[in-house]
Amino acid sequence: MRGILMVLAGGIGAATLVAACAPEQRMTGAAKDYAENCAACHGPAGRGNGPAAVGMTPPPPDLTLLASQNEGIFPKARVMGQLIGNTMGRSEAHMPIFDELRDGPTVMFDDGSGQAVATPARVVALADYLQGLQR
Repeated sequence: MRGILMVLAGGIGAATLVAACAPEQRMTGAAKDYAENCAACHGPAGRGNGPAAVGMTPPPPDLTLLASQNEGIFPKARVMGQLIGNTMGRSEAHMPIFDELRDGPTVMFDDGSGQAVATPARVVALADYLQGLQR
């Protein structure tokens, strides 16, 4: 029995060592775009508490509440418009326009009008990422 415990302990120790030496996973895609463009103001979890949010008036919104503030439906088209600068006259917002999200391939997206339009894939992916943060 003691031998079995020593083998198990050695195995656990080796597994811990391998995990500690494993290369750090790099963010890609929408997670990377969020980290680079959004987290400073909206925070890593999207709750509006990023380090750049201190003293902002109005404060950055809690992105995890977008669906609950829209009768339980995530406003994907509105979010995508905000990401690329279609703010519908919200001049009080500090939200910058992220032109780099327009780079790369496009996908067809129906904004609810029944017409699919060519939309930057990065914008759609980032909106999907934000949809995944909803609580």
